[in-house]
Amino acid sequence: MAIDLFRRKSLDAILSVASDEKYTLKRSLGAFNVTLLGIGAIIGAGIFATIGTAAAGDASRPGAGPSLVVSFMITAAVSALTALCYAEFASMVPISGSAYTYSYATLGELVAWIIGWDLIIEYAVGNVAVAISWANYFRTFLETAFGIHVPPWLSTDVRTAARIPGLLDHAPHVLGVPIVFNLLAFAIVMIITLVLVWGIKESARFNAGMVIIKIIVLLFFVGAALYFVPSGSIVKNWTPFQPRGWGGTLAGAAVVFFAYIGFDAVSTVAEETRNPSRDLPIGIIASLAVSTLLYVVVAAVFTGVMPYHELVQRLATEQAEPLTMALDHVAPTATWAAAFVAFGSVVAHTAVLLVFQLGQPRIFFSMARDGLLPPTFAKVHPKFKTPYVPTIVTGLAVGGVAAFASIDEMVDLTNIGTLFAFVLVCIGIPILRFTDPDRRRPFRVPFGPYLVPGLGMASCLFLMIYLPPASWWRFVGWLALGLAFYSSYGYCHSTLGREGGRPHKPPPVLKVLSGGLLATSIGLFGMPHGVGLRGLVDALMAGELRAVLGIGLTALGMSITMVALAVARRSLASR
Repeated sequence: MAIDLFRRKSLDAILSVASDEKYTLKRSLGAFNVTLLGIGAIIGAGIFATIGTAAAGDASRPGAGPSLVVSFMITAAVSALTALCYAEFASMVPISGSAYTYSYATLGELVAWIIGWDLIIEYAVGNVAVAISWANYFRTFLETAFGIHVPPWLSTDVRTAARIPGLLDHAPHVLGVPIVFNLLAFAIVMIITLVLVWGIKESARFNAGMVIIKIIVLLFFVGAALYFVPSGSIVKNWTPFQPRGWGGTLAGAAVVFFAYIGFDAVSTVAEETRNPSRDLPIGIIASLAVSTLLYVVVAAVFTGVMPYHELVQRLATEQAEPLTMALDHVAPTATWAAAFVAFGSVVAHTAVLLVFQLGQPRIFFSMARDGLLPPTFAKVHPKFKTPYVPTIVTGLAVGGVAAFASIDEMVDLTNIGTLFAFVLVCIGIPILRFTDPDRRRPFRVPFGPYLVPGLGMASCLFLMIYLPPASWWRFVGWLALGLAFYSSYGYCHSTLGREGGRPHKPPPVLKVLSGGLLATSIGLFGMPHGVGLRGLVDALMAGELRAVLGIGLTALGMSITMVALAVARRSLASR
């Protein structure tokens, strides 16, 4: 069974499936389009929303302060190592599945499923955070530019609203329950979904315009801040450079990693690129380089005009809009400047939403072609030649969650999920160099198959250590949920598995295994997060209901899972 679960799909088989006419997508993108898609995906919520929290810190981690510049450089180096690995894979496996497809060819089906499920965290869950941040900036833009006030109960989630005095009291009530949801976040995701169903070429043009606008806005922020604040004051505000030491700098790097998520999304348009072997590596590396340069400059200016001791005094809601907060701090009467930056942020967030909403359906599309998801996810629109079913499903899911979720949880979960995906991509390079050495590689990772991938894997694992414990609980819970779905559907419907003689329906032991994994997942999601292991034990000893139910359900689910695995192993051994 273990060998069966780790069966690899040959690159020739992967490429032949993509050539099937009923799965063919429209090839219309060049290297310039791909680079702009990468920049569109990278520059967004990370620079416009997370740098405030990264510089100031919060209750669960120290802030970087002015050393945020170093945090960006550290994260850029980590991303560059992984980007080189992505570039090699993308040049030799020009398929929409991105890291999922690469893992299928190198590490086998089970790992491919795990990485495909994990990529939902990067793209779909990440887009939830982007949509929420978009709504914050759009509300600010309407208020500063046009004086239009959007009711807070239509532009935030319940938990955030509960921390704002009086907000729940002013919201409409139904049967005594306050009605609070983020209508703005839901609406923008639905609009983006319609654009993506329309066509890839039209989506790329839309993205190109937004990329130009947001680069202009970031340069405007730098220029306006330097105009209002003397250079001597900026240098003075950089002291102390590391107010919380290296712990703050590294924690900041783990947070701003969210700002670099996106260069890998370029690989999901491989089947819509005219010359993917050449254009994808160019797009991945060029978009990362341009974005890093802008990030370092903006971080240096932001921490120079916003002193650390004042930044930490600001509310979390203010830190969530750091660039407009900084301009309001140095020029409170220049509301036009803050309005322009807010407009640029709205555009930047929209571009990220578009590229990520473009990437996730193509992951589902590839998984459905392999039989791991229902075949309806592999349908191509007869006119627009886009994977319209997974695009619509992704839009509804992301928009629905964004209407009720808070941004902090989404950012941390996205970071850990993406770093995990990057680790597996780095591992895949030396494996495929060994198992398929004669394969044509238009782009090769420099310095051999071990140095760069090894450093990339180690650095990603290092950043994962600095993420909050709550992220780990949710991440493991998410993987358990994915394995429950695989054991109940993917294992028996896999095209590769059926070729190897797997049953068409899951046997009883797999159903029990799926139930155990589902119970484990629910328990991990339900237990208190953010309190640490000791706090969790204390809550259990105190009889806190959430801790008792969460730990109890997790223990029960793990027990059922272990028994089901033992039974499955014994039945296979007796054959």
